[in-house]
Amino acid sequence: MTTTHNPLIASLIQSFFTQHLQLHKRVSPETVAGYRDTFRLLLQFVKQRTGREPAALRITDLDAPTILSFLENLEQQRHNCVGSRNVRLAAIRTFFRWVALREPEYIDLATRVLAIPTKRTEKRIVQAVTREEMEALLKAHDLSTWQGRRDHALLLTLYNSGARISEITGLQRNQVKFGGSTFLHLHGKGRKERTVPLWPKTARTLQAWFRELEDHPQAFVFPSIRGARLSRDGANHLLQRAVIRASVGCPSLCERRISPHTVRHATAMHLLQSGVDISVIALWLGHESIETTHIYLEADLKTKERALEKLAPAGLTVRRYQAEDEVLAFLAAL
Repeated sequence: MTTTHNPLIASLIQSFFTQHLQLHKRVSPETVAGYRDTFRLLLQFVKQRTGREPAALRITDLDAPTILSFLENLEQQRHNCVGSRNVRLAAIRTFFRWVALREPEYIDLATRVLAIPTKRTEKRIVQAVTREEMEALLKAHDLSTWQGRRDHALLLTLYNSGARISEITGLQRNQVKFGGSTFLHLHGKGRKERTVPLWPKTARTLQAWFRELEDHPQAFVFPSIRGARLSRDGANHLLQRAVIRASVGCPSLCERRISPHTVRHATAMHLLQSGVDISVIALWLGHESIETTHIYLEADLKTKERALEKLAPAGLTVRRYQAEDEVLAFLAAL
């Protein structure tokens, strides 16, 4: 590409994050963090490959062959799955769409990067814990300790609400509304807001927990031991401790990989199995499209078994309807 204007990548990345993502698109902090990690990995990869510091790189250093090599490195050297590779590519694509608008003379370079295809992934069936396993997890905490009571309240709220773990770790006290009906006011993906009702048991647990927090000025409902916001890793760690304890009385938990998102799946599956309409579950989980929620219909074997019961088995002769009197016989013959 012949051009006298070849801007530094540093200034473009800075404007992309501070202006485009945060000011114009107003994306969530989780999205900013995901994009940040992508560009950290990308710039470190280019540095190792070229020996040039990220601050010295220019836009032409991030051409399509370089991006393809980076994506290949993610899979082969870092052993990332295809899904993670596609997430990184999505962040890079968003950046180059913005570059095409900001620097029109580099639209050819941006177009080549945007043409890099996502890889197809295997569509796996959602694996959710059973109600018995969920009950075992909820009973696994030591309620005689402050940390045990916090962990129990967090897991119960997570299961009741079906919230994303980022929504729970960032939950503040003013988002919990007590009264005739107790509910959470959640801030989800894309800054979408929704309300989720709470069981009386969850409401009582949170009220008791709030009384313990009276001496703490922080606003977070489930703070860390230091009083700060609980990290994603911290939330996963407390869940894994519960899994280990619960496995003693519920051995089937040993065979599962359980994460905070698994609990979200459990909420959706258990609502579906209780007869809740799929559109209501989509609202409950904060899905923008009901198509996202269809994965639970595909995974729920009990729903399929109930449908199968309404179908006559193959090979059996279905008895034909016979009218009971002359008038009905006449009408049936029309």
